[in-house]
Amino acid sequence: MSGFLAMLRRDLLLLARQRGEAVHHVLFFLLLVALFPLGTRPAPDLLLSVAPALMWMAALLAALLSLDRLFRPDLEDGTLEQLLLSREPLALLVLAKVAAYWLGGGLIFVLVSPLVALLLGVSAQAIPIIMLSLLLGTPVLGLIGAIGVALTLGLQRAGVLLSLLVFPLYVPVLIFGAGAMQAAIEGLSAAGPLYMLGGLLLLAMSLAPLAAAAALRISLE
Repeated sequence: MSGFLAMLRRDLLLLARQRGEAVHHVLFFLLLVALFPLGTRPAPDLLLSVAPALMWMAALLAALLSLDRLFRPDLEDGTLEQLLLSREPLALLVLAKVAAYWLGGGLIFVLVSPLVALLLGVSAQAIPIIMLSLLLGTPVLGLIGAIGVALTLGLQRAGVLLSLLVFPLYVPVLIFGAGAMQAAIEGLSAAGPLYMLGGLLLLAMSLAPLAAAAALRISLE
């Protein structure tokens, strides 16, 4: 656990020194949602109907933009080789890196989601469910993305391939996340989709670090 905390602290300190990147991804998230009404009919009913899908697609695309910084900076400065030689379990270190990545991006999406929801005309009563769905779903995006990044780490310009790898795995998160938001907007119970998101999060936390660690070893051989 000491290795986990040390890695988490290290990555958070690095993120604090490069906070401009986090700001750029949050601005992308906000701009994508804010500019959508300009490309369609800005009717309140239409915006409300597409709000769940729009918010989740914005979070997904913003996450994809920042996935490459999970491992590539460590590969370039030699830190990744040292992690492979460390006595600490590599899967635990991967989990720490994903946790820091989420704290610098996904958590911010959760915090700004009430503003985005209000811009789209969502009622205040639905905002807690919207925040909870993002709180459960955005870590899954990071955990799944870590596997894709690890698999493509040895390739140059692997952005398109990375997207092709992770997009199919993101679909369940998108479906249940948007389903929870839609149920909250319509005044229905969102317990089912939220339970599914929680299950996906537990499954991803259990398996994704192991898979990403194995992929890192393969990529660096």
